[in-house]
Amino acid sequence: MRGAVAASSRGGLTVLAMALARIGALAPALVAALGLAILSGCVSAPARKPAAPAPWPQRRAQLQSLDPFELTGRVAVAAGSEGFTAHLDWQQQGPRSTVQLNGPLGVGGVHVVANGGSLDVETSQGRRLTSEEARAELARELGFDAPLGSLRYWVLGVPDPAGPAAETLGANQRLASLQQDGWQIVYSAYTSAGGDWLPQRMVLRRGTVRVRLVVDRWQP
Repeated sequence: MRGAVAASSRGGLTVLAMALARIGALAPALVAALGLAILSGCVSAPARKPAAPAPWPQRRAQLQSLDPFELTGRVAVAAGSEGFTAHLDWQQQGPRSTVQLNGPLGVGGVHVVANGGSLDVETSQGRRLTSEEARAELARELGFDAPLGSLRYWVLGVPDPAGPAAETLGANQRLASLQQDGWQIVYSAYTSAGGDWLPQRMVLRRGTVRVRLVVDRWQP
């Protein structure tokens, strides 16, 4: 009886040893397979290429109809021998443009509301002006007659649809430059905003007037 038990034990040990040997032989393959699975899981999927930009006529129409929008930035104006720098806040709601210009430390501000053909200006001294008086005061403050009706489009990187314009397209269906109503606008940088690309840096020139605009924040 003891001999049978011993023989059975020896047989069991033999089977166990053979099983362990097989597992040992398979271990490198299992480890390799496991490693490949881990590595394949760590490799990220290839990044999607950005969608091709829409054709310029389509983008132009979309941007010309963008409403409302807001921007904040900085402006530097040189008009002849005069010039100034200011912080700019622009809010657009339909045809109504609300513009706030503040000089360094908030000094020398002017508040402008243009709505179609009407214009209201409030100076830093609290004077409220309308119509032609407001236009004259704004021109005196800025050093030039600002084309506010067109500017609301130019800041978006598109021409004013109310008049003819000469356009120069750059990369990715964005304007590199624009000439309209005697003004030349050059766009040197764009930034992503609201699912599109909007101007970040631009220079506007007409005669001896040069306006540099840097947009710090867009809210389309």
